[in-house]
Amino acid sequence: MTDFTEALKTLILEACDKDEPAGGLSPDESLFGPESRLGLDSLDALQISVAIHKKFGIRIADSKDTRRAMASLATLAEYLAERKS
Repeated sequence: MTDFTEALKTLILEACDKDEPAGGLSPDESLFGPESRLGLDSLDALQISVAIHKKFGIRIADSKDTRRAMASLATLAEYLAERKS
């Protein structure tokens, strides 16, 4: 896991007041939905979005972008990397 992905994981866990699941959180693991071990919901997505805006100055445009970007740590890292440059 890259340092940036690790930082995103920490940001997500802190923003949603969650503990990392046993065995860690892999970059390709789902963050939302029934298969997610974190059990994040739409309120968590909003909290993550606000935390990302505060830390990186990047707004996630709409709910479709949010769903795509926050599918996993890997997709979120890619989304943010594209917008940081």
